[in-house]
Amino acid sequence: QVQLVESGGGLVQAGGSLRLSCQASGRTFSNYAMGWFRQAPGKEREFVTTISASGRNTYYADSVKGRFTISRDNAKNTVYLQMNSLKPEDTAVYYCAAANSRYYRTSQDDYDYWGQGTQVTVSS
Repeated sequence: QVQLVESGGGLVQAGGSLRLSCQASGRTFSNYAMGWFRQAPGKEREFVTTISASGRNTYYADSVKGRFTISRDNAKNTVYLQMNSLKPEDTAVYYCAAANSRYYRTSQDDYDYWGQGTQVTVSS
């Protein structure tokens, strides 16, 4: 079992920044690829970004490329999502997830563990 707890969400004006954190506990964090997903009101949950178990490889949805950065600190069992130049359409509940894989994963079906989510609201 891997337990994931997100933090860092909140209300920010358009153009602003937030950094989300996801603290993992349980099994060996460095064995898991990690991902961030989000779900806006009335919409399906969607992929945002992912990082390989080592942290060397990342992948981003086109909608966030160049604005968001995923990183991880395996010594701290934590994955981060730095979000810059935020837009109102980034408003959503953001979830981190862990996949039992060395390589990054973009499909929700590949993820085994999920956090409870943290709300990000971007005002215009």
